[in-house]
Amino acid sequence: MQGFENWQDFLANESATLGITIASMEQGLVLPEHNVALITETALFGERVLQRRRREKPTEINDDGYRDLSELRTGAPVVHIDHGVGRYLGLETITVEAEASEFLMLEYAGGSKLYVPVSSLHLISRYAGADAEHAPLHKLGTERWSTAKQKALEKIRDTAAELLDVYARREARKGFAFEDPKEAYRAFAAGFPFEETPDQQIAIEAVFEDMTNEKPMDRLVCGDVGFGKTEVAMRAAFLATWSGKQVAVLVPTTLLAQQHYESFRDRFSETPVNIELLSRFRSTSQTNKALEAIESGKADIVIGTHKLLQGDIRFKNLGLVIIDEEHRFGVGQKEKLKALRAEVDMLNLTATPIPRTLNMAMGHLRDLSIIATPPARRLSVKTFVRQRDDAMVKEAVLREVLRGGQVYVLHNDVASIEKTAEDLRRLVPEARVGVAHGQMRERQLEQIMSDFYHKRFNVLVCTTIIETGIDIPSANTIIIERADKFGLAQLHQLRGRVGRSHHQAYAYLLTPPPKAISADAKKRLEAIAEAQDLGAGFMLAPTTWRFVALANCWAMNKAAKSRALVLLCICSCWTKR
Repeated sequence: MQGFENWQDFLANESATLGITIASMEQGLVLPEHNVALITETALFGERVLQRRRREKPTEINDDGYRDLSELRTGAPVVHIDHGVGRYLGLETITVEAEASEFLMLEYAGGSKLYVPVSSLHLISRYAGADAEHAPLHKLGTERWSTAKQKALEKIRDTAAELLDVYARREARKGFAFEDPKEAYRAFAAGFPFEETPDQQIAIEAVFEDMTNEKPMDRLVCGDVGFGKTEVAMRAAFLATWSGKQVAVLVPTTLLAQQHYESFRDRFSETPVNIELLSRFRSTSQTNKALEAIESGKADIVIGTHKLLQGDIRFKNLGLVIIDEEHRFGVGQKEKLKALRAEVDMLNLTATPIPRTLNMAMGHLRDLSIIATPPARRLSVKTFVRQRDDAMVKEAVLREVLRGGQVYVLHNDVASIEKTAEDLRRLVPEARVGVAHGQMRERQLEQIMSDFYHKRFNVLVCTTIIETGIDIPSANTIIIERADKFGLAQLHQLRGRVGRSHHQAYAYLLTPPPKAISADAKKRLEAIAEAQDLGAGFMLAPTTWRFVALANCWAMNKAAKSRALVLLCICSCWTKR
């Protein structure tokens, strides 16, 4: 069989009886006048599967767009790219110019209806708000949606430009390569009273490698409450102070600042490192003395709240900034932090990472370390969601008190907190009850927390001031009143205040009658009750958990093939939220 450029060449060759060529023909034909039959491959091998539709994707469909009508649920809020948030009411057949067509019916504020052709489904995307049942609907014919879109685009551009500038400067500049302390570092590490978990050791080594390189560090250490993130920060602080650099430790609350101050002082007690504290617990004279030490370079480590970001703070030789729970700070405070990223090493610690932070880590704007292994002998906190009952409260408090432990009773209303404490004293006469809330005078609050830490009383009635960072190993029962009023991450953080030793811990989430609880609150309580395993912080938000878990795989898999596979899995999980 002979090959030809086209079938006309075959006709011109009178000696050829069988030939093959390439032509854009789907079906064959017969030419009787030339005594020729053209047979296509379709006739020989059957119909070909057309791949064009699978390869071609509509350019206007965004990542959250609906691609199938079966994905739409009647009553669900949706976002039209041109008209904003509306509620999908179902399909309706409308006759236009004598031709019946199906339209999506969307309801907007004021009862206005918008009919969208099924062929324009790509203009509809999912509503990503927290409360779908009470989604704020836009009004048709106004500029509200256009204005909101314009502002969002401006913010995106501003944020992108700022990040580009900050990280371009980080790449262009040489950072400070901290000196390896060798024997001194090993001696400091040996002072850690616990055995490092595998994940914790990997995070410590990653931070050590970052700091001894010339490129400025910007690393996120992500781990559940009580999994050892603070020790990672202390190792980094030791490395910085050994090279003569100052360290700033920024925390969101006054109580956490005090806790870190005492922990750092104990951990660095056998070193010449000078540690200062800036918070409302300090007097004016103590604060002024600390500011002088910071400016002169005599203060090696400074632990503080938002006071560290004030204009009168001048470091002589700042080399490392450690931020505990960065997302807890305001926009204005973050602006000052961002300005530091081009010059000093940054270490961020978090137990509840937000998607934006993870996105930056996956985009290689930040490095990521995950501590997912719980400490040895750590037990999960048994969690109970119950309607409030005095008998149950008495039983829970008595059980903990009689075994020599301590109890948190969280009542997040300052106006009635004293009455709650008095009722508890009458209910459980055996308990020694103290009260703590954020409206107390600094000295009084500091004394209360110190007394509770030293077991001068065994029940603390408090507000959410204990939410972040309070570490009292003997406190192994927490009772949270009106748990339906708290967010999911907040409940997880509060539950993390207990169970920080090898004793079994208990969390009681008290609620009003079921009729008084919203549907969303019920879902949150069900989620927190189900996620009782150690390291459950990531599992509370499935998307975040998958994202972080796969991010860990990304960090561990260095081979190009493995990295490509992991990236594919990440994209799959992220789009199925």
